[in-house]
Amino acid sequence: MQKDLGNYRKSYKKSALMEGAITDHPMVLFEKWFDEVEASGAIEEPNAMTFSTIGLDGFPKNRVVLLKQYTNEGFIFYTNYNSEKGKAIKENSNVGISFFWPHLERQIIIKGSAKKIPKAQSDAYFESRPDGSKLGAIVSNQSEVIPSREALEQKLAMLKENYNGKKIQRPEWWGGYLVRPASIEFWQGRPNRLHDRIRYTLQHEKWKIERLAP
Repeated sequence: MQKDLGNYRKSYKKSALMEGAITDHPMVLFEKWFDEVEASGAIEEPNAMTFSTIGLDGFPKNRVVLLKQYTNEGFIFYTNYNSEKGKAIKENSNVGISFFWPHLERQIIIKGSAKKIPKAQSDAYFESRPDGSKLGAIVSNQSEVIPSREALEQKLAMLKENYNGKKIQRPEWWGGYLVRPASIEFWQGRPNRLHDRIRYTLQHEKWKIERLAP
């Protein structure tokens, strides 16, 4: 099989990222861009991000997860700690995150380290979830091989019966991670592939700001 995609071309010309728009702290610029994506209404899940780990098999792996909170410290998401990504983080906490917002011709590329957030914070988020999502987190041995979809549905039905009228507690093996960024690159598409690339790198608790060649 062979298909030539060389004619897929697009001119990027919707915006620019000039020095006058650069903030001292990257999370301030992240918030500005995120708010603009939300306001555009063009992206169904603007908080969807590609999350990358180095697996136990030595291969990098990307998957899309949902950002649930961001602060000056970094980016927070939730998952099963025993999942493939959880095991990878335990072995190597260096991770990558990227956001791609094609409608505004923007992407953000982040390198950082992941660590578990406090249990009370995970408890609070778990409590905010609908009961169906809570049970889904409990019923799924994420990333493990299962015999069939039917087996999963039967397990969920039994779990619903067991928890009928009872408070659903967060399992110890499910919770949040905070990714503290070491570098954040903001990419804005520009004409003739001369894109704007501004990289923030954390050095001695201060952010170094550089423009990269496209």
